[in-house]
This record gives sequence, C-alpha cells and structure tokens, in this order.
Amino acid sequence: MPLLDVPLLARLQEEFRLSMKRLLGDLCLDLESQYAGVAKSLALPVAYIRFLGQSLDRDSYAHWKVVGWIETLNDLVYFIDLLQQIREERSPREFAAQLFAECEEKFFENSYLDDLFPRGVSQASGLERRLNELCARLTQELTQESLCLVPGLPMLWCASRKIQSWTIEVHLGHNVERAEMFGTMAMGMEGDSFEAPPSVKRALKQSSGQATILVSPHDLSLKIGQTVMPLCMRGGNRLEWSWTHRPPVVATEAGSGAVTVGPTLVYGKDRQPRMVAATSAEQAKRIKQAWIIIQEAWPEGQEVLALLTARIIPLRAKGVVSFSYRHRPGLSFINCFERDNLDLVDDLIHENSHHHLNLLLRKQILYHGDRNQQIFYSPWRRSLRPLRGILHAAFTFTMGAMLFERLSTWASGLGGSARWKRAGLTQRDLQRARFRCLEEVESVCYSIQDLEYASWHLKWLTGSGQRLVKQLAETIEQVEQNIAPHRKAVLASTFGPSLRRHIKELHQARQTYGPVRLGKV
Repeated sequence: MPLLDVPLLARLQEEFRLSMKRLLGDLCLDLESQYAGVAKSLALPVAYIRFLGQSLDRDSYAHWKVVGWIETLNDLVYFIDLLQQIREERSPREFAAQLFAECEEKFFENSYLDDLFPRGVSQASGLERRLNELCARLTQELTQESLCLVPGLPMLWCASRKIQSWTIEVHLGHNVERAEMFGTMAMGMEGDSFEAPPSVKRALKQSSGQATILVSPHDLSLKIGQTVMPLCMRGGNRLEWSWTHRPPVVATEAGSGAVTVGPTLVYGKDRQPRMVAATSAEQAKRIKQAWIIIQEAWPEGQEVLALLTARIIPLRAKGVVSFSYRHRPGLSFINCFERDNLDLVDDLIHENSHHHLNLLLRKQILYHGDRNQQIFYSPWRRSLRPLRGILHAAFTFTMGAMLFERLSTWASGLGGSARWKRAGLTQRDLQRARFRCLEEVESVCYSIQDLEYASWHLKWLTGSGQRLVKQLAETIEQVEQNIAPHRKAVLASTFGPSLRRHIKELHQARQTYGPVRLGKV
C-alpha cells in the first residue's frame, strides 16, 4: 500500500464525516438524557444544536469549522460529566490527581490543563468552581460559533419554534484559534466574513469585544451596552447584511473546493498571538505560487494536499514555526514572513502531513502503552519526546524528504533550470533542497530505529502502527537512493559542514539515548 493513497484517504474522510455526524447526534442525546439539568443551568441550546446538525450537509462534517465545533462540544460533555461527578466525590484529592494526569495526556493541544490547574500541579481546592467556569466558557464559545455555521439558520429556527427573541452573549474580539479579526463575523464554510462599521467597532473596543446578539424570526441585532444595532435581516431566502461583506481570498481551486487564505495571525515579541490582521495580496500570491510549484514538481503530493488542506492562515511571528490543530483538520497556520519561497512550499506539505496522519489516527490505533513518557530523542527538536511526537515527526518529515527529492528531480534534466527559475527559486535554494532531503533522510532513519524498538521490544505499536512504520522505512530508503547522486556535491557545498555536524549529533545521541538506555524503562 503506497504512503500517498488518495482513494484510501478519500474513503477515510467519508467515514470521518459519518462518524462526526453520529458523534454530534450521540452528544445531543447525552445532553438531553443524562445531563439535562447541567445543560439547562449553562443555557446550552441543545435543541438548536440538534437542529443545526440536521441542517448541515454531508461534506460539512469534515470541514475544519464543524469538526472543531463538534470536538469542543465533546470536550464540554466530558467536563459536564466531571462536574456531576465532583459534586458526589468523596475523595477530592484523588479525583483531582486523576484528572490532572488525564488532562496532561489527552488535552496537550488545549488550554484545559491551565484552566483547571493554574498552578501547574494537581489542586483539589476550588476545582469544582474552575470546572464550572470552564463549562460556562465553552458553552459561550460553542453557542456563538453555532450561529455562524449556516447563515440565517438561527432566524429559521426561531421561526420554526415560534420563538420571538433569543439572546446570546458573544465576544467579537480577535479570535486566535480560528483567525477571525476584531469586529467581524465569519459566516458559513466558504471563508466569507462581515465587518462591522466604524461606529460599532468603536463601541466594541469600549466593551472589550463583549456584546449580545438578539435573534428573532426575521433579523439579527447586536446589542452593546444599551445600544441595539441591526446586523442582518431575512427576506425570503435572502439575507441582507448591515455590515460590509468581505469575500474569501482564494489561493487555488481544488477538487474538494476552494483553498482560501485567511487573515494574518500577528504575534508579539513574547511569541504569543497578539491580534488578527488583514492578509496582503502579496502573501496570498506567494501561497498560490507555492501551491503551483508542488503541483508541477510533485503531482501525487499535491493531490493529497488538495484533499486535506482547505484554509491557510499566514503567521507574522518571529521564531514561531508553522502549526495546525488535530481538532481543526484542513486549517494550516503557516509562517509566511520569516520564511522564503522554498520554506513556504515545505511548510504547506508539512502541515498537510499532520492532517494526513491525524486522519489515519481517527481510523486506526497506531500505538498504546507509552503513557506520554518522553524518552525518545528527537533529531528535530534535539530533546526527548514521547512516542506520539516521534511518530508524527517521522511521518511528516518523511513527506518532507519526498518533497525535497521531487523538487531536486524537477529542477534537473532538460528544462529543469528554467522551471526552477520561473518558480522564483534560486540555485542556492536547489542546493538547500538537496541538503534538506539528505538531512531529513538521516533524521527519519534515526527515528525509524526507535520506532522499531518501541514496536518489537517495548510492544507499544499496534499492527497498524507496525505497518505504517514499515511504509515509512521503505519510503525513506527509496528517497535515499534517489538523492544519493547529489550527496557528494552537497557535502562539498556550503551546506556540507551542517550535514556532517548533523550526522555527528545523531551518532552521539544514539550513544547517549539508546536503544540500550530504553531497555531500562
């Protein structure tokens, strides 16, 4: 089975859609039957959530917005269950210790651990209050996001239920996770947004982004303080907005729909997100060009990219690498400002590879038993990482090695130099691509050894995990053979010292960390 199996990924995506739809139905059932009291106290609109679920089309259930929303609802139900448990708990310290350990392992992508245990240690005192506050926050975020998934649906729901007024507290400040700008509402799945007029923005600034949305059968209004302003009116099947429509910025058209470029996430000097700003046309053009390069140099890779990546968020962030979230599949945050054109191509494939592996992980259990122990040396981070981190790294950087090898081949032979130049890449970029390929081959081969040790000696990989590692080993071996003719030239280039140093570091790491040392775990 090839590593880039598009028909398989398409089938997995369809299964994923169905599983998310079932999950939403199950969560609504749990909230109606087991947790009705808590849901009511939180003002969680379960009936509307069910109505929304029935209104979403099939494809929407794999969309990053909907998946993230359902995953958050799943987290909320989990915490609501804990809230019910803690009220009957006779051993609060033991309960807190178990929850602390579980949050460390399950929620490494979220802020829940900090929310519940702000001191960084297990703390039973005040835990019920913190759980309640977390549930209230998630409820507010979920309800607000639910209003924006299907434009006009809240009004239709009110009309169908003969509800004259529905009030929802919202926050219209900068949204970091979804990269939504201050004073805007992102509506639907296509990347459209509506921007508030200057007077509303001024009012929102005074209220720190806090406002109330009033829903009636015919319109939406925004209330800030005592002032009520029109937002949207429903006239038949049409929606008339009082705010300015901002159409999506399209990078390219893919088989699964348009790939859009969102606003830019701006970081401060502390490497923390500070605000969301409009993305320049120049950056959108660069992303489009990077996509075309992948399409021409590596059609098989581009096919997977087009299937799994839906939206790109540029990062203006010094010292911050590109990233993505497991619970927002298809949404890639790409550092476009500190990175050149070759880096941009690499980052698009890298984050898509995380989407790729996360999709596999939703279907298959690849590993078990590691208990998040950070015992494997990572050639990329130069620190110890758990099995999960090593598997993700080996997978994504195998894809990176394949990319750089294909770029090298694309730039070689008849017309290669001209193609490379037209793509806005330099001869130094070509040498760097070959260096990066050789560097990743060395790193992946190192981690493959650890993954095989984890499989055969520690028994931490499942059968599916073993098959995936075998695929990675076979793929990287082929890449190594293909790039071998360029090894001598790279070693003789300005990149030679870096490659030799990297190989030496990996040798030293093997002597220090194992697998002999792993036998003591």
